[in-house]
Amino acid sequence: MAHHKSAIKRIRQTAKRRISNRYYAKTTRNEIRDLRAETKPAEAKKALSLVFSSIDKLAKRGYIHQNKAANLKSGLATKVAGLK
Repeated sequence: MAHHKSAIKRIRQTAKRRISNRYYAKTTRNEIRDLRAETKPAEAKKALSLVFSSIDKLAKRGYIHQNKAANLKSGLATKVAGLK
């Protein structure tokens, strides 16, 4: 167990941040899964901008790498463009 006030505070902050990061990451993964399963082009285009936004937020926070975010967005855009 930590013995300094600053270490105790850091543990609290880290735990809080971890929960938040896990929530946003899981939510984004679910959005991506739902978008990949979508078959209607109109619905997919609506969802695409929301998913892009979520992916960008994860990359900005450093939860995923910028290149991974770009690869995810590229693949999803290609998938949505291919729907008929």
